[in-house]
Amino acid sequence: MGWRKGFGLVGAVTASLTIVAGCGETSNSNESTNTDENDQEVRTFEHTRGTADIIGVPERVVVLEWGYVEDFLALGIEPVGIADIEGMNTWVDIGMEIPDGVEDIGMRNTPNLEMILALEPDLIIGLESNVESNYEELNDIAPTLVYDPYPAEGEGTQYDVMIETFNEIATIMDKEQEAQEVLDGIDQLFAESKQKIEDAGKAGEEFVVAMAYSDQNAVTFRLHDDTSMAAPMIEEMGLVNAFQSSQFERYGFTSADVEALPAIEDANFFTIIQESDDVIGNHLTGNPIWDGLTFVEEDRIYSLGGDAWPYGGPLSAQIYAEKVVDAFLNE
Repeated sequence: MGWRKGFGLVGAVTASLTIVAGCGETSNSNESTNTDENDQEVRTFEHTRGTADIIGVPERVVVLEWGYVEDFLALGIEPVGIADIEGMNTWVDIGMEIPDGVEDIGMRNTPNLEMILALEPDLIIGLESNVESNYEELNDIAPTLVYDPYPAEGEGTQYDVMIETFNEIATIMDKEQEAQEVLDGIDQLFAESKQKIEDAGKAGEEFVVAMAYSDQNAVTFRLHDDTSMAAPMIEEMGLVNAFQSSQFERYGFTSADVEALPAIEDANFFTIIQESDDVIGNHLTGNPIWDGLTFVEEDRIYSLGGDAWPYGGPLSAQIYAEKVVDAFLNE
């Protein structure tokens, strides 16, 4: 189903990376200001740290956050440097490998500035929470655009912001048509997935999606609400989120322990759990609260795997949707 099995986006992206070199990202607004000495257009883009002037279309971009890496790859553009490639390969299934030749420039919040300088980027893309200590140094190397994927209360969902940022990146990179094709593919995937769930007689059923991990011999669950990416994507497929936070959660989830789960035990339970951290087998099996939950007793726990990344971009979004349908319908 979806792009990997039918629409073919991942294959198209992989093919395009063999012929396209360059990369970049954008902001909430931009305007042409003037031209430089080589008659290249200079555009000004707003971001969380102010504005940045971009000369022409960037060709060498360093990306410090995984979700923004996806934006470039989905457009067929290869960054010259990416932060923490090993971590991205562990946590984020995008349906393709990071291209050979891309430099790993260190951790997302502590990148190697000397390596970045040596790559001679003409654009750097960062996440607000990861550049607090080094923004000025990064901006001295190349114009640095900084983004915040978490909307304020009442300003939409993380999924909405992901789409907005993707479109902005496409504008900077002169790839608006390619971006629209990607987004049309996402819409098609959700429509196909919704139809499959409806055909299975499961439309309108309730769900909860939880990332779970061990924490000092206990288990912490990230229960995702309707401002996240994780829940709205499943709602697009015709299911209903059973979890609502009691207060606004900036990151789209509430951290809870097993004692919070009886309130949502009638829902279908989607899990994101690393194989190396088997919290169910190691901590929960035999726990009377866990064992007594309706979704446990009725075997309605659906594993999405540890690399279903609900905080990313368009590539992990489509893989996430495929994983949801495959698990829920036992395909």
